[in-house]
Amino acid sequence: MRLKRYLWILATGAVLSACQQQGKAPAEDQRRIAGNALQAPFSTEFYDSLKTAMTAYYQLSGALVKADTLAADIAAAALKYHLDSLPFARLGADSTRQAALKGNAGDISAELDGLLVEKSGLEARRASFKMVSDMLYDLLQTTGLKGTTVYRQYCPMAFNDKGAYWLSDRSEVLNPYFGDQMLHCGSVSDTLRYQ
Repeated sequence: MRLKRYLWILATGAVLSACQQQGKAPAEDQRRIAGNALQAPFSTEFYDSLKTAMTAYYQLSGALVKADTLAADIAAAALKYHLDSLPFARLGADSTRQAALKGNAGDISAELDGLLVEKSGLEARRASFKMVSDMLYDLLQTTGLKGTTVYRQYCPMAFNDKGAYWLSDRSEVLNPYFGDQMLHCGSVSDTLRYQ
């Protein structure tokens, strides 16, 4: 009787374990969920420049939270300048990877050009910011950002309930798509921690 009970418990545990294995995220996602830091493999000079660009990005986000179009334009110009100045030649990566990363940064810079040239109001700036945020997230996933944590946040109500992401250097949600109207609407959807 005790042996049957033991075998039943063992079998049940195996079935539950197998079910849980099917829902597991890829290894990289597992490391993020566990809170372990990911590797940031490039040169310190590159990361110092990228951190400066991210500071301008966070200023742009903050300006949109406050609905301050002048501050948003200043921050967008600074972000564009810093992205255009990233030292890709000092990455320590092969030329194909350098070209891909430089192209990604160029796409972000072009979107920022549109934001600065069009000057068609706060909502247009927020739409460009959405595109910049998505592309910058892709860049950061590829390069990392040594010694920092980046929070990817999401508001499901932005852009008529289509939703939109942005990046933050803190877990507190300050929504750049709605500002004071719904300042804390959103949640952290991903956390990138790099060594």
